[in-house]
Amino acid sequence: METDQLKNVIESILLAAGRPLSLDQLLALFDEQDKPERNDIREAVSALQADYEARGIDLVQVGSGYRIQVRETMQPWVARLWEEKPARYSRALLETLALIVYRQPVTRGEIEEVRGVSVSTTIIKTLLEREWVHVVGHREVPGRPAMYGTTKKFLDYFSLKNLNELPSLAELRDLNEIGKELELDLSEIPGLELESANDEAAEANAESDVEADTEEIAEAPLSEVVAAAPESADSDNVATLH
Repeated sequence: METDQLKNVIESILLAAGRPLSLDQLLALFDEQDKPERNDIREAVSALQADYEARGIDLVQVGSGYRIQVRETMQPWVARLWEEKPARYSRALLETLALIVYRQPVTRGEIEEVRGVSVSTTIIKTLLEREWVHVVGHREVPGRPAMYGTTKKFLDYFSLKNLNELPSLAELRDLNEIGKELELDLSEIPGLELESANDEAAEANAESDVEADTEEIAEAPLSEVVAAAPESADSDNVATLH
């Protein structure tokens, strides 16, 4: 199959799929007599990425495979297709997710120890139902508490190939220090808008946050997740998902 034809086939498949497809999944869609080599697929993908460089769409590799998506720079216009306003996210939910991301595998008790407050059962339930986190094992201590880690769906949602693409906590702290030196208000940076830190008082009654946390998770930007990582989270524990 000619390169241009292969590009068109792959482009059509990815547009129609509506989800990421791995290299093996792409190859499985070809008949044996005209099945391309794996390297041919990779070259066609690279050629498409080059074609899209000056366009409003992009072909990216995420945890589950390849996906065609709208570029982030187009978000202000594309977002107008939906009438509802972007959701705001409680600090409780963002910090819980950030701690799982940066300290996985981690137990609920360890999350609570770092945050200094109890974690709402529904926050954990919502993250599990969203399939952003899953139980990866149990800590061999009395009670054998569940240990949580992120999933490929988490990577897909935030357009990450693997967890190594996340900014380190050192980089995040450097950003905050730079902001202080320049007397900048980082809360004004798009994508870093958070609920008031006064939520901490409300967390003493954690179950009262249930409804808000369930709804607020709908459109969480990655920048809000990493910005919520507490100072004591250790980025050295970040693992790569394959």
